[in-house]
Amino acid sequence: MKTKFISLLAILLGLMIIIFPVMGVIGVADLIGLSILLISIYLLIVGVAIIDYNKTGAILDLFLGIILLLLSICLIFSFPILGFLTEITLYLAGIMLIVVGVVSLINNRQSRYGFYIGIAGVVLGLLYIIVGTYVTDPIVLGTLIGLWLVISGILKLMDG
Repeated sequence: MKTKFISLLAILLGLMIIIFPVMGVIGVADLIGLSILLISIYLLIVGVAIIDYNKTGAILDLFLGIILLLLSICLIFSFPILGFLTEITLYLAGIMLIVVGVVSLINNRQSRYGFYIGIAGVVLGLLYIIVGTYVTDPIVLGTLIGLWLVISGILKLMDG
């Protein structure tokens, strides 16, 4: 039951990220902040869900979820003290996606499709950095994060 809920949540959050940029009314930092916020919500829920059988993975997910939650709040509200983050947002989001992919690789070693979730995170994180360097359209960047959540949700659904 937990796996199905988490899978559907990942798909829903991913689709929200993919659809949301179509509005075109928010800045890059806000879009990336929203994307990171949704990933942090996902990681916090996964961390709580797996704490019974994978304490190390749960701690990694919860820790990363809290860090990403704080980062997303800083990006969305652009606190003056953390204004420098907006200049490196692109790289932070790509690096965080890579880190989330590595954590997924560690946490999902036992599952059939868990390896692919981690690989998708690492590949899309690298792609995010490369594409983001040359493309300034936030829709493309938001779509990559949403794509990872959708892929993760589908693979978890197939696994459970």
